[in-house]
Amino acid sequence: MYVTSGHETEIRLTLEAAVDLVNSLNDPSASESTPTRELLHRHGFARASTAPAAEVRRVDERMGRLLERFNSLPDATEDDTIAWVNAEIARLAIAPSAVTHDGAPLHIHWTPTTAVFDDQVLADILMALVHELCDHGTKRFGRCAASDCEDLYYDATRNGSRRFCSNPRCASRTHTADHRARQRQT
Repeated sequence: MYVTSGHETEIRLTLEAAVDLVNSLNDPSASESTPTRELLHRHGFARASTAPAAEVRRVDERMGRLLERFNSLPDATEDDTIAWVNAEIARLAIAPSAVTHDGAPLHIHWTPTTAVFDDQVLADILMALVHELCDHGTKRFGRCAASDCEDLYYDATRNGSRRFCSNPRCASRTHTADHRARQRQT
């Protein structure tokens, strides 16, 4: 994750990656269609394409152990969330440094250059969550409003109006059903 003058964008992107990863791990068929390596690469984790398979597998395992916590974010108290995030961060070898590379602007790397990929991913996600907790608590996390979906979402809209996960079919099905119901009433 890059933390720059536009750090809010990077925090949002990292939290969206975390939510997509959580939803993928919650639904094994989703993780088969979009493997973790591809998902993380798509979300801008530069080392995702070259990380050893064992380290990518450990991302799944380690995030899998945190699924319950991430899934509980929409209902969790801020104090409980802070306590578990702090406990997870304490387990990581975090050594922040300011760096530039590959044409990217000056940004913070939370882990040393020698860190394994799964440590880097977990540190990026947890530190983005810390920033979010400091700025907004847990109120930007929610569950999809589609009747047949329990996926998590991260709402970065200004007015907090997001209601659906990243699957466009959820919003479409719900809006279509609502429209048809209104048409039947008239």
